[in-house]
Amino acid sequence: MSTFTVGEELTPLTIDVTRDQLVRYAGASLDFNPIHWNEAFAKEVGLPDVIAHGMLTMALGARLVTDWLGDPGRLVDYFARFTRPVIVPNEGAATIEFTGKVAVVNDDGTARVDITAKFEGKAVLGKAQAVVRN
Repeated sequence: MSTFTVGEELTPLTIDVTRDQLVRYAGASLDFNPIHWNEAFAKEVGLPDVIAHGMLTMALGARLVTDWLGDPGRLVDYFARFTRPVIVPNEGAATIEFTGKVAVVNDDGTARVDITAKFEGKAVLGKAQAVVRN
């Protein structure tokens, strides 16, 4: 059985998000809101461009944790707030950088991992926390 150590850092994860991925995620999630694929519509409603689905960004943060754990079944709980959109260009990709650190180890063997997700150097998830078990 593995144990957790306060201050332990997870292996950072960098993900490039493309418009193609947004279309695929829309199909999988049934979230076809045009702000995630239609540049003209996104700009019409006040966004700078097409934005990634918040739940996609959150899921990628969970991947940071499950990759570290080696077993997605050890992820007990996960919470995050959406603080800033990830703007995805028509050409190329939006790069999101994820890091995490064990913040608290509980008596029951669970631990809280604090996650940061940054796009263009700014946080896109707020208070992102995962509870994990041995």
